[in-house]
Amino acid sequence: MNSPTQCQDAASRIAAAEQPLPTPVYLRKLYWWAYEHPLAVKFWDRDFLINFILLGNYDRLGNAVLEEFPQPLGGKTLQISCAYGKLTPRLQQQLGDEAQLDIIDVLQVQLDNTRRKLQQPDERITLTQCNAAMLKCADASYDRALMFFLPHELPEPVRRQALAEAFRVLKPGGQLVMVEFHRPKWWHPLRLYQRLVFMLFEPFATDMWEHELTEYFPPELQYRLDKKATYFGDLYQKLVLTKLG
Repeated sequence: MNSPTQCQDAASRIAAAEQPLPTPVYLRKLYWWAYEHPLAVKFWDRDFLINFILLGNYDRLGNAVLEEFPQPLGGKTLQISCAYGKLTPRLQQQLGDEAQLDIIDVLQVQLDNTRRKLQQPDERITLTQCNAAMLKCADASYDRALMFFLPHELPEPVRRQALAEAFRVLKPGGQLVMVEFHRPKWWHPLRLYQRLVFMLFEPFATDMWEHELTEYFPPELQYRLDKKATYFGDLYQKLVLTKLG
């Protein structure tokens, strides 16, 4: 049986998937209404809705990501999971002529949606169905990786695997950029509202309030925390980390 995806080791690129991947049980059970159903994709991928969900901070957080990438962006970049909104098209605009951007997601419907938003054709970009917890590409093959609001949607064991995989595919000296939820200040006026949203729709997201993201890294990992910034009363965070060794 052929594997779902193959990695072109010579070029450190993700090749096209030969067989569709099954949807993880937790995703189908908890997030079908947000990511899996085609009508859900059409409904939710609207800038004003994304901005509403992020309490008016979508552009600010997108800018926080892009400021960590050089202009023009060179080398090889891995975006782990598609993102609603205009973040990926903006990242495309920042790519240099020789840059490579590989985008992976476990849901083909998300990849198709992202592809429609990109300027095509663009040989610098590949979109491949792939599970973030089982990346089918070579060790130390990327200069940087991006996770935009992914870890909070993963059960803890899957989250640990996905973070381990992200670091595995980074070159020594490569960077991982993450934007995620963060424990807000005690006085935050929307603290109770956000907790209610988590209870109703994001059952794993409360982990972001109870633990630092770095607690989910592999214990043997050697890394440097280059930057941690928080936004909107500490409700959101950005981490920039460099893989050592």
